[in-house]
Amino acid sequence: MLWLICIFGAITKTTTVFMASSKKVGSLYLIPLPVAEGANHTLPAEVSVHTARIQHYFAENVRTARRFLRSLHAGLVIENLQFSEIDKHTNADTGLLRKWLAEGLEVGVMSEAGCPAIADPGSALVAIAHNMGAKVVPLTGPSSIILSVMASGLNGQSFAFQGYLPLKDPARAKRIRELEARSAAEKQTQLFIETPYRNNAMLADLLKICANRTKICIAMDLTAPGEYIMTRTVAEWKQQIPELGKLPAVFLMLG
Repeated sequence: MLWLICIFGAITKTTTVFMASSKKVGSLYLIPLPVAEGANHTLPAEVSVHTARIQHYFAENVRTARRFLRSLHAGLVIENLQFSEIDKHTNADTGLLRKWLAEGLEVGVMSEAGCPAIADPGSALVAIAHNMGAKVVPLTGPSSIILSVMASGLNGQSFAFQGYLPLKDPARAKRIRELEARSAAEKQTQLFIETPYRNNAMLADLLKICANRTKICIAMDLTAPGEYIMTRTVAEWKQQIPELGKLPAVFLMLG
């Protein structure tokens, strides 16, 4: 009789462990925002469908996220939603993500503009979701990187996003020369960005450092009414240097 009790106990324990381990994990949705503020027409309908349902979010900027959701859903009660800001210094609250996913919740991730985890925060959250066995759902949307490559006329088969370049010389000049040499050797388009109020300084440095034959594309204020996209050689840019202003821009280079 004792052996029957032991077997029954073992089966019960195994069943309990199986049930605990088979508990459904939540899903992580990567939600794009318009590159230009208010340009909701650049988003597919699926963004509106999913955000009408999701109630838990990680956002690069909570105020931007709230404003965006209100623009999509006039009757949405924002107070019913939960937000966690992806802090630029301490990163995201990964413990909270694990908790929400373990509870089987649908969780959204939003950057301030464009697609999360593409030159924006979010990749660490996606890695955790994969580690937990959660479903990861990337939603279609505009990315300034992809849009600028598409419109540049430069090599779209091989390109690399370099983020921000060093702010001051000699590191800045050295980095520009390195990227130009790599671009020429590998025929690889190099992309980088700058703080908008330094756009003019960035262009001036490129024209001063790069060879005349090197091609430079400036893709600025993408998807906005005043969108500006122009590709010229350094020699051609020197003939007429534009005033770029303080708008978000992507710089592309091909040596």
